[in-house]
Amino acid sequence: MLGLEQIRRAVRCDDPHPPGSELRAAVATILRATDSDVEILFIRRAERESDPWSGHMAFPGGRFEPNDCNLHETAVRETREEIGLDLAVAGRLLGRIDDVTTFSHAKPVGLIVTPFVFSVNEAPEFSPNEEVAEVLWAPLGPLARRERDTTRPYRLRGQEVDLPAFDVDGRVVWGLTYLMISALFRRLGIVVG
Repeated sequence: MLGLEQIRRAVRCDDPHPPGSELRAAVATILRATDSDVEILFIRRAERESDPWSGHMAFPGGRFEPNDCNLHETAVRETREEIGLDLAVAGRLLGRIDDVTTFSHAKPVGLIVTPFVFSVNEAPEFSPNEEVAEVLWAPLGPLARRERDTTRPYRLRGQEVDLPAFDVDGRVVWGLTYLMISALFRRLGIVVG
């Protein structure tokens, strides 16, 4: 069974410097311990035409803004705005995992995302904004044990391919979020995909 202390030891503790000329974003990978497992928090993004990740399962987060001191502050601010959870008060920073370069339709978007890992002690109340269609907790153990592995069909350069994904209660977690979870598992010595 995975534990929060094991995860804390596996993730990096440094906070990257504020972004330079590149576009940067940050997300909050939020965990909580239960009696039987560690759970991970997902959001399902609202359907919006202007959003390349519209309707996807994701972590709360967004783009760095000039008023943010650093990317950690971006993750905290975006989480508060998107789901009403103030990680500065209710969360504990465990560390961060490797940056992820974003793609949309197999083309680089030019945005680098830094995932920060937080823990919360209790199941907080959420008040999602218009960007979030759903907030849910999922046990991390079945993902780590590959019990929830699936694929998602995707059209790439005119061909249909099956991309690796997780099935979370009928919701498909793939793409950037899948890559971030895989990076966390690699830090824990767990091979996925």
